[in-house]
Amino acid sequence: MADPFKAYDIRGIYPDQLDEALAHKIGNATAQVLGLAGKRFTVGRDMRVSGPMLKEAFIAGLVEAGVHVVDVGMQSTPATTFAMHELGTEGGAQITASHNPSEYGGIKITGPGFKPIGGGTGMEEIEAIARSGKTVPAAGGKITEAFVLDSYAEFLAQRLDLAKPLTIVVDGGNGIIGTMFQHLAPKLPGITIVPMYFDPDGRFPNHDANPLKTENLPDLQARVLAEGADFGAAFDGDGDRCALVDEKGQIITCDLTTALLGQYYLEREKGATIAYDLRSSKVVAEMITEMGGKPVETRVGHSFIKATLKAEKAPFAGELSGHYYFRDFFGADSGLYAFILLANVLSRVDSASSAIAPLQKYFHSGEINFKADKDAVFAKIKALPGAEITELDGITARFGTWWCNVRASNTEPVVRLNLEADTKAEMDAKLAEMKALIEG
Repeated sequence: MADPFKAYDIRGIYPDQLDEALAHKIGNATAQVLGLAGKRFTVGRDMRVSGPMLKEAFIAGLVEAGVHVVDVGMQSTPATTFAMHELGTEGGAQITASHNPSEYGGIKITGPGFKPIGGGTGMEEIEAIARSGKTVPAAGGKITEAFVLDSYAEFLAQRLDLAKPLTIVVDGGNGIIGTMFQHLAPKLPGITIVPMYFDPDGRFPNHDANPLKTENLPDLQARVLAEGADFGAAFDGDGDRCALVDEKGQIITCDLTTALLGQYYLEREKGATIAYDLRSSKVVAEMITEMGGKPVETRVGHSFIKATLKAEKAPFAGELSGHYYFRDFFGADSGLYAFILLANVLSRVDSASSAIAPLQKYFHSGEINFKADKDAVFAKIKALPGAEITELDGITARFGTWWCNVRASNTEPVVRLNLEADTKAEMDAKLAEMKALIEG
């Protein structure tokens, strides 16, 4: 059975890998490891079918350990991040499995000082205590409720600065984002939202709420064309990721969106550091350098990128998966914060496609998954002649006109390949070579 304790959150099939009994133990263990007895701690959830049960059990474990839990109800993961700051709690947790299919449940934990809890920052200790079943009772635990969605919507709306009106199609994927737009859309003058699949439904009846998979985007692409919209945006289940399609219905990869937002920040903060994950196109680093900024490559995963953002005092960081992190959003990620800034950017250009065109210099494979032994694959890549090897996250091999990265997934039992080349022909050829190497 797969282990639900991952490098930067807890995520597993409900109830086989993650059930109420384990969630209760995780809640109590979280209180022990983070020293939460007698302190206030925010807990929210998304719209997953398992969410109410896992949340109730997790909260019960916290309360048993003497924690004052502030229950903020059903909302996005970034809204729960906002709530931690708005309510002044000692961190918090979101009951979510993010973009995973409907059968999954999960927990994302943030500690005091808004430190993400993952590998090396407390996750191993929480797992060890939860597995041992050692609960620690303490007096004073209780639950109160709070509602922050209107405050969060107002916070986001203050970032809106359009140069012209926009029509934007938004595919909520039956995730939590439809609920968020109920509060936000009325506060966005100049933006006409065309909603798709806004009803929260943890069974995901139309398509999985994972905008990184192109098979989930055809409905959005078609609707953008049908509406003559300026662009389209798709969100994941818990609302912390956002992916775009342009006015022609063409998918804009999230690393190029990182470049767009990087430009936005470098125009406002000369010489700033912009961070990006190592799967991103090399055009991102080139653009940052050309604009006088400092490009910093990071490992994949929110806990690692948040740490980099803080250490580098960077205003912004982006991931190929559609996570965008902002210094002015407490160093955390928010799909809606990115959406607002991208609306600002795209209201100042002729079209989304014209803004992206200069960044489409190279040919990227996108992320491809393989069931393979990572150690064997890494050894083969290290042995490739002429490779410049780095090991920031998995193995990255650079060859001048092409590069690839192979890493073990932090959330699934697979090896992930990303490859980019200067020409389409070279990308196709090298992709075939790498597939043969990994599968051989």
